[in-house]
Amino acid sequence: MFIFELYFFSNIKVTLNITMKNTPVDSDLVKARIAESGLTDLGTATIREMLKLISQIEKESGTKYIRMEMGAPGLPAPKIGIEAEIDSLKRGVSSVYPNIEGIKSLKEETSRFIKLFLNLNVNQQGCIPTVGSMMGSMASFLVANRNDRTREGTLFLDPGFPVQKQQVKMLGHDYYSFDIYEHRGARLRNKLESYLATGKISSILYSNPNNPTWMCLNEEELAIIGELSGKYDVIVIEDLAYFGMDFRKDYSNPGVPPFQPTIGKYTDDFIILISSSKIFSYAGQRIGIMAISDHLFYRHYPDLLRYYSTGNFGHSVIFGAIYGLSAGVSHSAQFGLAALIKAVNDGDYKFIEIVKEYGEKARVMKALFIANGFKIVYDMDIDEPIADGFFFTICYPGMTSTELLEELLYYGISAISLEITGSKRNDGLRACVSHVGRGQFDDLEFRLKCFNKDHPVKIN
Repeated sequence: MFIFELYFFSNIKVTLNITMKNTPVDSDLVKARIAESGLTDLGTATIREMLKLISQIEKESGTKYIRMEMGAPGLPAPKIGIEAEIDSLKRGVSSVYPNIEGIKSLKEETSRFIKLFLNLNVNQQGCIPTVGSMMGSMASFLVANRNDRTREGTLFLDPGFPVQKQQVKMLGHDYYSFDIYEHRGARLRNKLESYLATGKISSILYSNPNNPTWMCLNEEELAIIGELSGKYDVIVIEDLAYFGMDFRKDYSNPGVPPFQPTIGKYTDDFIILISSSKIFSYAGQRIGIMAISDHLFYRHYPDLLRYYSTGNFGHSVIFGAIYGLSAGVSHSAQFGLAALIKAVNDGDYKFIEIVKEYGEKARVMKALFIANGFKIVYDMDIDEPIADGFFFTICYPGMTSTELLEELLYYGISAISLEITGSKRNDGLRACVSHVGRGQFDDLEFRLKCFNKDHPVKIN
């Protein structure tokens, strides 16, 4: 047994006793696979690197892990979409290139969806299918960050999805970021303006609800972002991958308030990314939507002529960025998503009722972690507790994120470090609930009890 004493603040001493016993997974096997992986610091490992490592350990050890590292959907895809795709394939669409702008029915239903659930008017011309929201963000960066040669790139309101920063790095763009948690509500104004006033920001990107913390920006904060983005002529990219999944409010009824909060109420120049992966469990078909506001779609930026055939923003997105990236989206997948969105618009498919399962699992899992000495890192949404949803964040007193991530592997539990999300916290992990079955809750409780017993924390 190893005993460490750590001091926090001025009058609290935390004693952490570390032992290596009662671990469900062979510690030698875990150590060997970590060494072989070449990952010198698990705290900086990407999601996919952790996925590969855990899959290998799980296979060799024969122990089923509590898999919380990958933010992938865990519910079956709706039959509505599958049947519509099958029907379209039988009609021969697989032999025909789809229109790069998107099929008519998908564009119409997406425009209608945005009106019914966001209470915004976005012309169907600006509703463009993409190969998942990741392609939507890539296409956005390719145009929004090239419209003014004097600017440098994107401001990320962190914590956030790590791959979007990877995308701007791949493009050779600079970026800025700050952890928004300490700058919520009215405090956001000064912090945000300190970046925008430099004149170097082309675009702002955030997710709402937030990946990884599940914070939800409110109307006051969105109004601040909208006002300042207009003042400094910055394009806002709003990632709604978890559309309507703040289950504290009912956003499930088409055309009836409350509506999903959106930047579209507060600024003219915005792009909304809508993913089918989580809300429709349609991740395998790699299809999403980027919805460009009417004002931005028709704006002219002379500097875009450096890269595209026209200075028109919408034209540059479709016939420049998207054409160069993929020349369109799978024909049959477009028919499947169009059918799904139509069913939602008509009130025949209550997608939010289906995905509430994630919130219910988060409620149980968070309670199990807390009961065994863990803390929720991002625990408050300004003045109320963080909602239960697709993700939550955890830490364990006396451990860094790297230490905690490795220690949990010995107990058959996986996650990712908050360090790769732009978080200021170097002691936290992101946990995703989607692939943890309800039948694993007893296993999770047992493993957490073992972990807590082997790493007892005494606070004096």
